[in-house]
Amino acid sequence: MTVNKNSLQETAQNLSKNKLGGSHTTIIGGRAGKKLIKLVSQHPEIKKVIPSVISVKGVAGGKLAGKVLRSDARGNLRLLLSEGRSFQEVRLVTKVGTADEGDRIMNELNEMLKNAL
Repeated sequence: MTVNKNSLQETAQNLSKNKLGGSHTTIIGGRAGKKLIKLVSQHPEIKKVIPSVISVKGVAGGKLAGKVLRSDARGNLRLLLSEGRSFQEVRLVTKVGTADEGDRIMNELNEMLKNAL
């Protein structure tokens, strides 16, 4: 039983790493930010997680917050991470094809983030 549990954890970690893409790999928030990205990437309908540049306006520091924003016409989403006055947009490529299905995933992910924070 222990072997299967360890195997499942390794598989989940590998899937999360395979889903991370793009040229920017730094995530704001340190370990907490990476934990949120890992949590979001484990959703079965998220195909790819693509972080963008980190924007800073003022002094760093503060509480980490995350919110998934409205989907586009194809159901892809944006995750906005903020910590103090720094923020980062993360693109979430989904396996769905419509905005309605994207909104459903958005609600599921926001609920997951609310429980994690």
